[in-house]
Amino acid sequence: MTVSLRPTYLEVDLPQLKKNIEAIRAHVAPAKVMPMVKANAYGHGIDGVAPYLEPVVDYFGVALLEEGIHLRELGITKPILVAGGTLPSQVPHFAVYDLTLTGSSVELLDAAEEVSRLTGKRIKTHLKFDTGMERVGIHEYEAGEFIEYSLRLKHIHVEGIYTHLANSEMPDLVHARLQLERFQEVLSIYERRSEPHPPLRHMANSGAILQFPESYFDMVRPGIMLYGVYPREAARTIEVAPALTWKSRVAYSKRTQPGRPVSYGSLWQSEVETRIVTIPCGYADGYFRRMTNRAQVIINGRKYPQVGRICMDQFMVNVGNDEATVGDEVVLLGEANGERITAEDLAAWMGTNEYEVLTDISARVPRVFLKE
Repeated sequence: MTVSLRPTYLEVDLPQLKKNIEAIRAHVAPAKVMPMVKANAYGHGIDGVAPYLEPVVDYFGVALLEEGIHLRELGITKPILVAGGTLPSQVPHFAVYDLTLTGSSVELLDAAEEVSRLTGKRIKTHLKFDTGMERVGIHEYEAGEFIEYSLRLKHIHVEGIYTHLANSEMPDLVHARLQLERFQEVLSIYERRSEPHPPLRHMANSGAILQFPESYFDMVRPGIMLYGVYPREAARTIEVAPALTWKSRVAYSKRTQPGRPVSYGSLWQSEVETRIVTIPCGYADGYFRRMTNRAQVIINGRKYPQVGRICMDQFMVNVGNDEATVGDEVVLLGEANGERITAEDLAAWMGTNEYEVLTDISARVPRVFLKE
């Protein structure tokens, strides 16, 4: 049975993503580019994004083993780094799917060495050092022993070495520079023990790409800026643009009398007769309940306020005395007729950041991929 597309969906402009990658590459050259496509490509839809971008990137970065496996099942052949936490019991899958392991502990290195020895497949590994994030990785002051241990392993391939910045988007880069100094200390240890060159070095995330060129090294890892959204406080030194538009349609339209509350909890009512329209989207789609009576949408080229408590699958909008009929297009995130609603707007209404806005758009919202 063929089911027509639900009226709430995302449009993903793939050529715009490509333009963003090209702008980043031009800025950081000759460094390689590893786009982070974790969390369903920051909500944009990994199935459409990764195959389209593969010809213009050098590496892919994900957070989970399952995400890496999914990329291989999509036919991706470029190298894939699994940057999130991995258990030793998961390491055999890295050999099966030719994934790059984040070597963040002796236990993981031992597991990778044993699997590589038994299978004859050298697992590619990037050593991870914690220079100030306190999340995953060996502390820089323990780097010497860890690096020396990794060099004694004969079956894995230590291809890279990296760290992650905690405050690269801040106007004050004091902490980022401290992390850079610590990472350089780690690199100097490696250089003294391994000839002729250290492995592939990478550090820069979106904020660092925009305002911390000393951190580029051999490769950069754009995350949210790939999708056209700037880390909130970072300098906007590279021109990127959003690639995502979240759309819906009016599902119901009626005149509501004054004094009749709208939605659960009776949190809003009009003092005059007004037109209320219902949009078939709700917090199960990622249109967060905490935006109640704060959000706005664009209908027929004009902005209107969301009113009444946002429901699981629907929410209501007050269009006043304007006309809005069933089927009219609604923009929840994006542009229409010169009006704009940004990820930053949604983040402010939700009381969160742009990362959560994008990644929490539910998988039940269809993704429509626009190409040239």
